[in-house]
Formats: sequence, C-alpha cells, structure tokens
Amino acid sequence: MTSLTNDIAVRPSSRLVSGLGLAVVSSAAFGLSGPLAKSLLDAGWSAGAAVTSRILIAAAVLLIPGIVALRGRWGLLTSNAGIILAYGAFAVAGCQLAFFNAVGYMPVGVALLIEFTSPIAVIGWMWLRHKQRPTLKTVAGAALAAVGLILVLDLVSGASIDPVGLAWALAAMAGAAVYWIMSADDGNGLPPLTLAAAGLLCGGTILLLAGLVGIVPFSVAADDVLLAGVTMPWWISVLGLGVVTAAVAYVCGIAAIRRLGSRLASFIGLTEVLSALVFAWLLLGETPRAVQVAGGLLILAGVIVVKLGEPRVVDAA
Repeated sequence: MTSLTNDIAVRPSSRLVSGLGLAVVSSAAFGLSGPLAKSLLDAGWSAGAAVTSRILIAAAVLLIPGIVALRGRWGLLTSNAGIILAYGAFAVAGCQLAFFNAVGYMPVGVALLIEFTSPIAVIGWMWLRHKQRPTLKTVAGAALAAVGLILVLDLVSGASIDPVGLAWALAAMAGAAVYWIMSADDGNGLPPLTLAAAGLLCGGTILLLAGLVGIVPFSVAADDVLLAGVTMPWWISVLGLGVVTAAVAYVCGIAAIRRLGSRLASFIGLTEVLSALVFAWLLLGETPRAVQVAGGLLILAGVIVVKLGEPRVVDAA
C-alpha cells in the first residue's frame, strides 16, 4: 500500500508532465492579461470595467461546458455552494479588487511583488493545516524565486510603502493563496470546468455590483486599441481577456493544480511575470532589461529547487 501526503499524491510521470504543461499554459494565459488590459486602458477603459468584462465573458464561455461536465449531478452545486461563493468572492473578485486598490497607493511593481508572495502563504498553510513542514530545498527554492521576482519586476530601491496600500496588497496576496489552495481540493467532486465557470460567474457578478455601486470606477470606450504596432477593434482585446486570459487560464490552472498540488503549482505560477514580460515585448514593444532576464532565470531555478524539495512518496507494506 502506498502512503500519500496531503498535498503531494502519487503522480505517474504522465500526470506530472500534463500538470506541468497545463500550469505553463495557464501561467502564459494569465501573463497575456497585462498587455491586453493595458491596450484597453490606453483606449479609455477603466481597470474595473476591463477586469469585469474579462471575468463575465469567461463565465459565459465556460457556462455550457461547466454544465456538461456536471453530467447531471446538480447536487454538487448545492452541496458546494459555499465553496463556489468563497472561490468567486476571494480567489476571483477579492484578489482583483484588492490589487487594483493597492496600485492606487503604491507602485504597481511593489504591489505585484507582495501579491506574488502567495506561494509562501501556501507553504505556511500546508505546514499549519496539514503538518507538511517545508524542506530546506523548498525554502531555498522560495528564496531564489523571491530574489528573481524582485529582479523581474525591476523594483526601484527606496520605493515608498503606504500602510493602506500594503493592507490591500496583502489582501490580494491572500486571495491568490486562496486560489491555489481551493483549486487543489478535488474532494468536493466539482469538475475543474464547473468550478471555474461557477467561480467566475460569482466573481464577475460581485465585480459588476461593485462597479454599479461605485466601489470600482467603471467606464468603457469604443476607440480602437494598439497591439504589436497594429490598430485593432477594441473587442479583440476584450475577447482575448475573457477567452484566453480568464477562461483558458482558470480551467488549465485548476486542472494543473489538481495534478501538481497547491505548493508546486503556486511556484510555477510565478512564471506568469515572465510571460507578461514576453507579451509586453511582443505586443507593446516594451523590451525587457538584462536584469529582468536574469530574474526570470532565478525564478525558474527556484521552481526546480522547490520541485526537488517535495516530499517523496514512501512505499509501505
């Protein structure tokens, strides 16, 4: 009989490889959101309108596949209503709202750095909740990834930190950690497609209501956007945000997390900043600096070290 850890189950090589592939696709899809959103912001959209459209379009795209994936097991929706609400409120809407509020008080790079410390929160949760004490390799990998993240974001030393902004950034970090932890739970029986569809629908509705009551500025424009030096209709960026950076990103992300576990997947998720750099270079002409490339290599090295530091499966009689 084989004993399992709470976060790391027995994973055949094919399952591990597919999990890594899905995680990379999800990370790349999330990374595309920055350039696409920036094209809309430059055209007159507010951040709240862009992200709300993104999430609601993704929910619409995944609604039918999510229902089909249930295979008539409607009871899963009612029995997991609390999980779906929490996922939509914290992992989707809460994380987005907190981040946009944070960047109103501090530089974007600093806010991103704080949000992307979520893998550390995941490690702490697994240690406190499931008694999975991190190995030295895991700690070393986390340190490497943290240094790499600082270099990739190209933070300016001495950046001021507003206490209110810090609180919002920490809330965004907590929301990101909730995403990794809740997505890893396959014990509730919800298929990845269904969890993604229901969570996005719930989160999008919350964001829409927040916009309607004025918590989040909400404005749109019909001006063309500029991507890769080419003028395009605004709806191309909106559809890209909804279909690719949300629908594809969340579905692949949940599927990957359930194969890899929340801890490893959260560190692979750091490659989102690398994808964002590449897409910003290709679509917006923002060439990455050498220090950012070096930081990207450190993030990848950190992910590898974290993987090597995972508890090994022990065979028992």
